[in-house]
Amino acid sequence: MGKIILITGGARCGKSSFAEDYVKTHGQNIAYIATSQIYDDEMAYRVKLHQQRRPSSWQTFEAPFHAEKAIHEAFCHHDIILFDCLTLYLSNYLCSEQTQAYSMEQLSAGAKDMMSALIEAVQAQNTDKTCVFVTNEVGSGIVPENALARKYRDLAGLCNQQIAKASTEVYLVVSGIPVKIK
Repeated sequence: MGKIILITGGARCGKSSFAEDYVKTHGQNIAYIATSQIYDDEMAYRVKLHQQRRPSSWQTFEAPFHAEKAIHEAFCHHDIILFDCLTLYLSNYLCSEQTQAYSMEQLSAGAKDMMSALIEAVQAQNTDKTCVFVTNEVGSGIVPENALARKYRDLAGLCNQQIAKASTEVYLVVSGIPVKIK
């Protein structure tokens, strides 16, 4: 069964850098699953920074939706995957046209199914395969004032719990310092 590693923390805390270092030291053939969609200059800048840090030997898979397919494909030729990031993947789902009329119950069920598909895609692999998921810890601040932000916060917390439960190791990164919590 493939191994799941979860790396979480706040915005700009060093999660991705730690995850990049982790996969470099724990894998040989590295795949990168990118979940972001570029809608503005700020996101384009963030994507560019991530791209510049990645070695050219890493194969990138763009997967804003149905990332379980990218996981299966990446594991055909790679022993470790860096999946960056779960919360962007969740926001793609939450803001998609298909979910706009969904109730919170429907959103939660859909998000749970998405995370289950990711977990199953990793666990279906041989024991020598690892997927490192990066996610944001968004529920540590004040309660957001708008409904969409509250839905996102709640769904992110539920998804993070689901992935953490399936993970062999979980790291919390604070101010650039990773702390192993599982």
